[in-house]
Amino acid sequence: DVALWHERDISHSSVERVALPDACLASDFALVRMTKVIDGLVVDADRMQENLEATRGLVYSQAVLLALVAGGNSRDEAYRLVQRNAMRAWDEGLQLQDLLAADPEVDLSDDALKVCFDPARAVANASVVWDRLAAL
Repeated sequence: DVALWHERDISHSSVERVALPDACLASDFALVRMTKVIDGLVVDADRMQENLEATRGLVYSQAVLLALVAGGNSRDEAYRLVQRNAMRAWDEGLQLQDLLAADPEVDLSDDALKVCFDPARAVANASVVWDRLAAL
């Protein structure tokens, strides 16, 4: 038992003697390993594009949902519209953008849909992230 509030016994010393050094060593190992992974990383832009195309536009469904909500649809209605068309795109091997453009319940213009399906939007703020990382 600890007699006074400002005193302590050695029951928690294992944290200082074992756990904290182990956590530091594990962090060091993870950083060294990740540095090796990143140094050897090769970005295959063509394969990335193929992977995006393989989704038939499903990766852009959130952007469509948000555009529908911004256009006045309730979130539930927007979700229902996107989900219905996304499931059809997946099941039938069709492009989500084409299905949405043909759906009379989807009140987005072709230009608005093009904006939703623009892959550049996904990385629009990447430079900000890299700048913040470089500042560390």
